[in-house]
Amino acid sequence: MRGRTWLGAALVLGAQLRALWLAAAVEVHTAKEVVAVNGTNQRLKCTFSSSSPVSQQLSVSWNFQPEDLSSHEPVFYYLKEPYKPPSGRFKERVTWDGNIERNDVSIIIWNLQPSDNGTFTCQVTNWPDVYGTIGEVRLRVVQKVNFSEIHFLAVAIGSASVLMIIVVTAAIICRQRRRRARDKRLEVADTE
Repeated sequence: MRGRTWLGAALVLGAQLRALWLAAAVEVHTAKEVVAVNGTNQRLKCTFSSSSPVSQQLSVSWNFQPEDLSSHEPVFYYLKEPYKPPSGRFKERVTWDGNIERNDVSIIIWNLQPSDNGTFTCQVTNWPDVYGTIGEVRLRVVQKVNFSEIHFLAVAIGSASVLMIIVVTAAIICRQRRRRARDKRLEVADTE
């Protein structure tokens, strides 16, 4: 009977430790999808929460999976300081834009290209929280807005502005006419 009590206590303790381990894991938060215009720069936001204070061993790994599902590519690494990739498609096109004290481990990708379409992953390890979620951001790079769309937008804004000017002018003219009519009635009343 004594062995069963010990076994039951061990199982309960194991379940509690497992629950604590899951609660102690690093949680990573990202936007699920980002759309950016070809040739522009885009900040890929990644924040994290941890049950442990930020440690000196905190590390951040950004990786990229192209849409064609070819092999993963390293994008950026952080351990005490940012490390840019020495080679690959993101060499000289990625910079650190995070703030560890604010639990922000974001990066900026410069000069986006259609070949940058795919999924970026952000993984944070904060000792002793070495396990946790991996944040994913799906990036879609779209072509620049063509002239017809810009033209339509300009016409819509211009028309709204002209309409607003007409309404304000009509209100001012009506107010002046009422004032003149009132002044005329007062003159007529005074002369009688």
